[in-house]
Amino acid sequence: MLLVPGVAFAQQQGPQTPEQREKQMYENIQKQVDNMAESLDLEDWQIFYADSILTTNFGALAKEFEDLGKNKVSDPEVYSRLQDACMEKNYNAFRRILNEQQWAKYLKTGAARDKKARDKRAEKREKQK
Repeated sequence: MLLVPGVAFAQQQGPQTPEQREKQMYENIQKQVDNMAESLDLEDWQIFYADSILTTNFGALAKEFEDLGKNKVSDPEVYSRLQDACMEKNYNAFRRILNEQQWAKYLKTGAARDKKARDKRAEKREKQK
């Protein structure tokens, strides 16, 4: 969700330095936090946690993607699984910091649809084992 626009942007701009990729990631995180703060009417402490959650989880995901790239892993399923795991962490973490009203709004912003899609992919992976 958050990484796809960054990847598309990076592909349009050509190769980026690690510093440029990191800067782009933090800009995307800040945009998402700002959108959440406005649409969900987050309190200051919730904004802090949302920023921390996204920074930690997407930072770890970016590092894992980088490591996979260095190891020449090209299987898109591996990347998809990692991204789904990251998004699931975000989903569960936001559930803990949002009140009931905010959670309902959050789900309506596409989080429920995304969760359903992740669950469906996970179920499909399980059946393939």
